[in-house]
Amino acid sequence: METGLVSLSTKSFFKEGIIEYLLVAHPDATVSNKINQEKQNFYDQYGEKLATNSKPHISIADFQATEPMEETIIRWIGRICSSKQCFKVALNNYSGFPPGMVYLRVQNPKPFQQLAHELRVIDNYVRSNACPPANLIKTPYLSISPTLPEAIRRKVLMHYSQQMFHETFLVEQLVLLRRSDQYDNYKTVNVFRLQPQSQEDNLFN
Repeated sequence: METGLVSLSTKSFFKEGIIEYLLVAHPDATVSNKINQEKQNFYDQYGEKLATNSKPHISIADFQATEPMEETIIRWIGRICSSKQCFKVALNNYSGFPPGMVYLRVQNPKPFQQLAHELRVIDNYVRSNACPPANLIKTPYLSISPTLPEAIRRKVLMHYSQQMFHETFLVEQLVLLRRSDQYDNYKTVNVFRLQPQSQEDNLFN
């Protein structure tokens, strides 16, 4: 069960029979624990409970589809992932989106952007079945806080602009999640393993 996960779209519109899907990458346990501590610190200081609800993740794509389409979607994503190698991600310091989400910056966005490029096949598929366009990552990030109330927005962004954070982790798999209502928790549909890095790649990482 996944709670409080951040999708790429600002709004989710649910119609009968439509399911929302979210494709994410999770940091490893060590990095996740450090991020969870940052989330807890945020809650302790600012009282925003949603900051602690979500498992650390980077959203790669979100889209809506009907359940009969799920098998085809899994097959397409599996095909894409089977041709991709594991890759390292560096999280480097904080930034923010208006109106006030705090996030960790991804220093090397290219692997995520390449994935998003290949996932356009999913966008074409859902559009061709009268579903909304898919949201594919352009600037990957890892959220620390939800959208902030105006009363604390400037204070929070100023505080985090002066903080430092740097961790790296290896993305070895992507996880597809789903929910049928905006108030539901996301549940895992499928896990897609990436190919191991070659020995040559390991020498340069």
